[in-house]
Amino acid sequence: QVQLVESGGGLVQAGGSLRLSCAASGRTFSSSVMGWFRQAPGKEREFVASISWTGGSTYYRVSVKGRFTISRDNAKNTLYLQMNSLKPEDTAVYYCAASGRTMVGPLAPTNIGSWGQGTQVTVSS
Repeated sequence: QVQLVESGGGLVQAGGSLRLSCAASGRTFSSSVMGWFRQAPGKEREFVASISWTGGSTYYRVSVKGRFTISRDNAKNTLYLQMNSLKPEDTAVYYCAASGRTMVGPLAPTNIGSWGQGTQVTVSS
């Protein structure tokens, strides 16, 4: 089991940037496909990005591709999400997630073994 704690959320104007971090504890972090999800008020939780255990492969939802970058530092047990050119529609609670999958790709909530508590990202227009 991996324990996850997100940080780095906040309020930013449209066009701005934020960097989310996810500190992980547990033996399996470095061997897990990790991902970020988000959930806006009144909407279902949706996949944002995933990364292989080596960090060499990544996958993004179409609406964030080219604007968001997922990365990881296994030596620090930390997952990151760099978010640039933010839009009001990016406003949501962002969740770090540890998957039981072995291949990177789009993740579903049913693929997730551990969730963080979430961090709020608000983009004003």
